[in-house]
Amino acid sequence: MIAEMTADTNGGTNAGISGSGLLARIRTRLALAPDPASLGGDHAVAGLPRPERVLTPAAVLVPIVLRAEGPSVLLTQRTEHLLNHPGQISFPGGRSEAEDAGPVDTALREAEEEIGLARRHVEVVGFLDLYQTVTGFLVTPVVAFVEPGFALSLDAFEVAEAFEVPLAFVLDAGNHTRGSRLVDGRERQFYVLPYQDRYIWGATAAMLVNLAHKLAPGD
Repeated sequence: MIAEMTADTNGGTNAGISGSGLLARIRTRLALAPDPASLGGDHAVAGLPRPERVLTPAAVLVPIVLRAEGPSVLLTQRTEHLLNHPGQISFPGGRSEAEDAGPVDTALREAEEEIGLARRHVEVVGFLDLYQTVTGFLVTPVVAFVEPGFALSLDAFEVAEAFEVPLAFVLDAGNHTRGSRLVDGRERQFYVLPYQDRYIWGATAAMLVNLAHKLAPGD
C-alpha cells in the first residue's frame, strides 16, 4: 500500500543562506564525478582503521529542495520492521542493481521507488565523498536540486515518513555533535544532528557533515 503525501518544510529558518550565491557554491564545490580517493566512512568517524572487506556498491540521493524561504534537505524515516537500520533517518537510496547505468541511476531509481520522487523534478549537481558503512556498503552520495511542486508517494513497507530539514541547520557547525556506543567491547563514535524531535545520526549525519565541510565559507 502506498501512502500519498506532499512534502513540506518542517520548521526552522534559512536566513542568510537562501541566495543564489549558496546554490552557485554547491555547484562549484562538489565533485563532478565520484572520486575513489575521497573515501570516508563509519571507521573514519570513529577514528578506526578502514576494514578490508568486499563492499557492495550503493548510492543515495541527497535532495536539496529549493524552497522560496530557503533550501532544505529531504530525508526519510525508515520503518521499524526493516532488517537493516530500522527506524533510522536516512536518504532515499539503496544497493546498485545490474540494470543501473551508474550511481546516479541507482540514486534516482531508489528515490522513485521509496518516496515517489519523479526524476523530472531532480537536477543532479555533484557528489559528496564516497562512504564505507560498517554493514559493508560503499555508498555514493549524489547531491541534487529538487524543484518544489512535487508530490511524494511513500513505499509504506520501507518508509514511515518523509520530512525536510533547513539547509541552514545542516551547515551550522554548532549543530554537529558526537555520540558514542559500545560495539564489540569498543567505543564507537558517530555524528549526531539533533533537529527538533529528530535524531539524525550515523552515516546520514556524517554525509550531512561532509556536505557542510565542502560548503564552508573560505575553504
